[in-house]
Order: sequence, then structure tokens, then C-alpha cells
Amino acid sequence: MITKYFTKAVVKFNPLGKEAKTARLFLSAIPPSQRTSGLQLQNEVLVSGSNKKPTVKVTFKDKTELEADPSSMNFMELGNYFDRHSRKLALKESIESQ
Repeated sequence: MITKYFTKAVVKFNPLGKEAKTARLFLSAIPPSQRTSGLQLQNEVLVSGSNKKPTVKVTFKDKTELEADPSSMNFMELGNYFDRHSRKLALKESIESQ
């Protein structure tokens, strides 16, 4: 997963729900160096009776926000979902640097 262009990530999940594996893998895919250098990372653990739904929300450097439901996707699908926009930003960055 391309995390270079993330500026903010918000993860909400129930640790006992089926979304827990996907949410935890997403959190572990963010490199420690990026966590300390400027990525705002927020996570919220939901209880079983919570009205809030599990979400993974990412804000990119171009202020685009994408949100996904980790209970309906596996980690590969979630990574591909966010990578689509990251690839667009990488292409734009490479064109501008030439």
C-alpha cells in the first residue's frame, strides 16, 4: 500500500468484529517513520453495542478524502482502493518534477 501521500488517517473498528483484521493490517501497513513525520493517525476502538460504524478514512496531500468500510473489504481490496488515488498523485508528482 502506498502511504507516502497520506496526511491523515482515521480508523474506527470493533476489535471483536469481522472488520478488526482489516483495520489492524491497515494500521500496521503505515511505516513508523511516517507516523512520526507528519501523518495524523487517529484510531477509535468501538464497543459491541456502539451505534458508530467501522470506517477507515484517509486524507491525501491534495485534500482528497476517501472512506471505506473495513467490514466489507479485505486488506488487499482496501489497499487497492487507496492506492488508486496514490498512483494518480505519484503520476502527477513525476510529471511536475520533469
